[in-house]
Amino acid sequence: MDRTRRSYAAYIALMLVALQFAGCGVTRSTDTNRTATEQLLISDAIDRAVQNMDLHVLAGQTVYLDETKLADVVDKNYLISSLHQYLLANGCQLRDKREDADFVVEARAGAVGTDRNDLLFGVPSMNVPQIPLVQPVPAAIPEIPIAKRKDQRGIAKIAVFAYHRKTGAPVWQSGLVHEESSANDVWILGA
Repeated sequence: MDRTRRSYAAYIALMLVALQFAGCGVTRSTDTNRTATEQLLISDAIDRAVQNMDLHVLAGQTVYLDETKLADVVDKNYLISSLHQYLLANGCQLRDKREDADFVVEARAGAVGTDRNDLLFGVPSMNVPQIPLVQPVPAAIPEIPIAKRKDQRGIAKIAVFAYHRKTGAPVWQSGLVHEESSANDVWILGA
């Protein structure tokens, strides 16, 4: 009898400890079209790439930024504004019209975007087969992670070059500038 009580007490204690680790929660990733993390990763990668360009050759010159090759780039407006700001910070005199500038600076982007890699040790969420007459609502098993990891990277690969507007003679090129930003999240037993 004493042995049964100890086993029962140990079982109860084990259940109480297990209940402390049990929990349920919902993490809402975003209320906008794109997450803030994605936007920060991309804008940081763009900032890093632009700041790695050496524009001192164009200091004091009148410059027109040709942005036509950036038409389909994610966060195009942020990239263009960053380039404008960096040209001004390096002593360039920006012009709104090509005809008013001595030099044309053309920018292009090979990649501006994010990559994501998810890893889950546990049971992924899934739909359970059902019998329509018995169970009219779709049944699903929620995700039950033991350990979970999410890695995100923001990538910007940008190239800029300058040429004399009248002669077309090359003046400067940045080369390919490739920069990344990253965000990593790890969960173990829900923590």
